[in-house]
Amino acid sequence: MADKKTLLRVAEILIDELKLEDVTPETFDPEVDLIDELGIDSMDLTTVVLVLQDEYGITIDEDDYPKLKNVKLIADYIEQKLKEK
Repeated sequence: MADKKTLLRVAEILIDELKLEDVTPETFDPEVDLIDELGIDSMDLTTVVLVLQDEYGITIDEDDYPKLKNVKLIADYIEQKLKEK
């Protein structure tokens, strides 16, 4: 399970990049489905992935994009990638 710091940072990046209103990293539900519930598209996801790669110094394979369904899964994925470095 990802630590709270990673969860909050991922939520913050999503809020900034997707220009979400009326939500803060602390109030962002880490399990909300980004595609089905928030309606983000592949271009939005690609933008978020690029920011995450820069932020954490990792590479996110395009084949892994479908795994990145919510903040919790993204944070877990990032922490796993960091352990592999």
